[in-house]
Amino acid sequence: MNTANPQLEGLYLAVAAINRLLVEKGVLSHGEIQGALQAAERTVLADDKPLAVSTSHQKAIAFPIRLLLLANEASEQGTKFCFEDLAREVGRRT
Repeated sequence: MNTANPQLEGLYLAVAAINRLLVEKGVLSHGEIQGALQAAERTVLADDKPLAVSTSHQKAIAFPIRLLLLANEASEQGTKFCFEDLAREVGRRT
């Protein structure tokens, strides 16, 4: 991982923690968070817009969304996770 990325790693984990808290407080469900993240991922990867960026750039943009999707799944299952585990799983699934 690039040395500029530790701040991003922290941000992703913070957003995952906020998502988990929203579920715990009953503000949103895991399903609603999943749906919102999936909609964001579809927007990033949509084929109906002119390609202003490369496919690899689109996948890079989708990475944090996919990581948060996995964090939401893990949270719903009560599974502990760390950034490295989530990032590795994103790589396996793409």
